[in-house]
Amino acid sequence: MDWAEKYRPERLQDIVGNTAAVRQIFEWAKGWTRRSKPLLLHGKPGTGKTSSAHALARDLGWEILELNASDQRTKAVIDRVAGSSSTTASLSGASRKLILLDEADNLQGNADRGGARGIIDTIRGSRQPIILIANDLYGLPPELRSLCEPVRFRAVQARSLVPRLKFICTMEKIRCSELVLVQVAARAGGDVRAAINMLHAAATGRESLGEGDLLSSEKDDRPSIFDLITSVYRGTDDRRLMQEYYGFDEPPSNLVQWIEGSLVHLPDLPSRMKAYRCLSRADEFLGLTFRRQYFPLWRYASALLLLGAMDAAAGRGIHARITPPSRWQRMGTARKQKAIRTGLLRRLSGMTHLPEDALRDEYLTLLTLLVERNPERYADLLSLDTDELTLFLHDRTRAEGVAKARAKRESALEQQEKKGKPAGEPKPGKTAAGGQSSLF
Repeated sequence: MDWAEKYRPERLQDIVGNTAAVRQIFEWAKGWTRRSKPLLLHGKPGTGKTSSAHALARDLGWEILELNASDQRTKAVIDRVAGSSSTTASLSGASRKLILLDEADNLQGNADRGGARGIIDTIRGSRQPIILIANDLYGLPPELRSLCEPVRFRAVQARSLVPRLKFICTMEKIRCSELVLVQVAARAGGDVRAAINMLHAAATGRESLGEGDLLSSEKDDRPSIFDLITSVYRGTDDRRLMQEYYGFDEPPSNLVQWIEGSLVHLPDLPSRMKAYRCLSRADEFLGLTFRRQYFPLWRYASALLLLGAMDAAAGRGIHARITPPSRWQRMGTARKQKAIRTGLLRRLSGMTHLPEDALRDEYLTLLTLLVERNPERYADLLSLDTDELTLFLHDRTRAEGVAKARAKRESALEQQEKKGKPAGEPKPGKTAAGGQSSLF
């Protein structure tokens, strides 16, 4: 049996590393109400995201329903499976039913068509707790990210991983020195699953492990974009740099944007001019590649880009933090704003029975003026969250203040209802007779 599965943590206290993330998950579950946001567990593979969700369900006695990338996750499937489960009680008698969507950033292709929309609809109508799991936080649509509370899982430090490996060796009756276990933990790069698999591969057919036995279990560790850019600025042999690039699993079109974003770190104008000249020529070859669908031209683009930037850097190194291209951040912000506006118009269209186009073209400016004049009233009336208020007010700080005040009022009303006391005045947005008040 696979050791990674055999020794999967059964309880939250068994999770290796990420103590703060595990505590945040447990506090969320203990205080969960229907108003609670779903959790979005994100981080590199093998850091305990899925194991934490399953361990949480065991600790609290919750039933768990899981959909992962091996399942078809169209909108219809999610509505039928997760959607219906999120609005019904557990048949096993469990206090709650945990809806778990693993690899949520892997919704793509025809097999998952409309899956993101199905998840969003499930979240908005759910009466059960939901946890989403993703390796790449920004691989999810902005509208979906805004509905969730993010929990980051970091790479597990080697010193935290060694005791777990030692426990497995004891259970499997394998003699192994602590030095070898430290080497396994270090080679895994913070990936618990990879470390256990490496240990399993090295220990197969043996009763003891030495340093020489680890050679066959080395982790397949491809260079990251940060390693590649560091090599470009540090300077190295041309052939060695290209070999490192061939192990890099990204197309040249992405590499162009990373290199361009890093050129601001070149110290002088002539160096930047030299680098941009090579970059523009590489971009021409990329254009020819896509127009003619002749992909061998990629090798010319890659060579021009990498070797040209390395020549411009002249081995001076990079003495700043390497960050993703700034245009990606701007594009992400624009997509998020568009998703917020689209979601808001869809909800207002349902409230007012007006087409979304008419709301956007004829009434959005008027509504913006009304919200700016009395944000508290319209935040209650339209159930606006912080992002939607910011869209109207253009002031994030003010929007957060209004949203927090609204949350406190709703919490107080909820507490009064639980105690059986009269709620007093009707909730904003409702008339005394229980009807909806006028939007304008």
